[in-house]
Amino acid sequence: MTSQPTKLNSSRARLRDVLPHIRIGTWKPGPKNGITDIPGVLVHTQEIFQNDGAVNTGVTTILPRRNWFSTASYAGLFRFNGSGELTGSHWIAETGLLSSPIVLTNSFAVGGAYQGIYQYGIEEQGDPDYGIGWFLLPVVGETFDGYLNDLSVFAVKPEHVVEGIKNASEAPVREGNRGGGTGMICQGFKGGTGTSSRVVPGLGRRGPDGSAPDKEYTIAALVQANFGRMQHLRIDGVPVGRLLAEERAAAGQGPAEADEAKAQKDGSIIVVLATDAPLHPLQCQRLAKRATVGLARVGGYGHNPSGDIFLAFSTANAIPVQTVTATHRSVDPFKASELAIDVTDDQTINALFEAAADATEEAIYNALCMAETMTGFQGHTVEALDLDKLKKIMARYA
Repeated sequence: MTSQPTKLNSSRARLRDVLPHIRIGTWKPGPKNGITDIPGVLVHTQEIFQNDGAVNTGVTTILPRRNWFSTASYAGLFRFNGSGELTGSHWIAETGLLSSPIVLTNSFAVGGAYQGIYQYGIEEQGDPDYGIGWFLLPVVGETFDGYLNDLSVFAVKPEHVVEGIKNASEAPVREGNRGGGTGMICQGFKGGTGTSSRVVPGLGRRGPDGSAPDKEYTIAALVQANFGRMQHLRIDGVPVGRLLAEERAAAGQGPAEADEAKAQKDGSIIVVLATDAPLHPLQCQRLAKRATVGLARVGGYGHNPSGDIFLAFSTANAIPVQTVTATHRSVDPFKASELAIDVTDDQTINALFEAAADATEEAIYNALCMAETMTGFQGHTVEALDLDKLKKIMARYA
């Protein structure tokens, strides 16, 4: 078995490198054009291959902040279609707090990933004299990679998740056949992991004289894209998928293998949105809904067997947790106490909504453009999106 970074095919590139003149929305990307543009957000991706090519899967680990165990972030959820899993979601809906790593993997690996978060917690926070006195509900999301990956092997182990938590960094996220997206399929082509970010103007807290300092806020998306059909794929409004399907038909070719696979078992998409703008939980929920706009532009419909689940969190407010445990109390749970937090004026939130949609859209494109052709379980082959053909199609519509 291998579990390590794989060499990137030099023929693959991100959307803006393939199409330098393209513009997705109004707002500029951050310096890395990815989720690690948000200060404090850390990511790790790892791939798992074994059984002579039958196992092609992986794990993506996102840390909302380095001290996630003791300091929560405000968060909110949106379920566009619920044929999927995001553990810990009931507690996020109940409290608006995210105090766990976010682990993305395959559908059959949720248990191993869940255990891995606890295993890390025990290693780092266990009390040899008492045991487990703290409270933690792991957050694990999944999409189905069973066409290219032998799910029956249960290749993802708790140790992979422990490794991901320990080694998460602010480096640019590896995309395409990487992390939890290793074996995923998207709109008739090889899919997987993608990310993008946007920077929007803002204002800080107003002073006594009514003036407010200029600020910039960043919002970013990381997707695990495993949804949709070829004929629905649109890039910047251009019906790329339909044109490529018509080209196949004109050449006497049938539907792409990946499209036939989706006719039997549709896929899903998990979208994680992060921002340093000060949002309270309901605003995070509203932000998560806007991922639907980006998904729809690309060609996602939320089909019945597709799990389209979106999570948004804000790092702006650091909310203390683990303050009442079995071994200590730093607050009295029966005396309501105040926390000083910052929030965004709802009347000024529009640019953040736009940025969430645009970053989601481009993150999906990056997953498609960076993904590589893969032959996997039972010899199934899923082709990558042909970037040369993409350039030609887009040039006709420019």
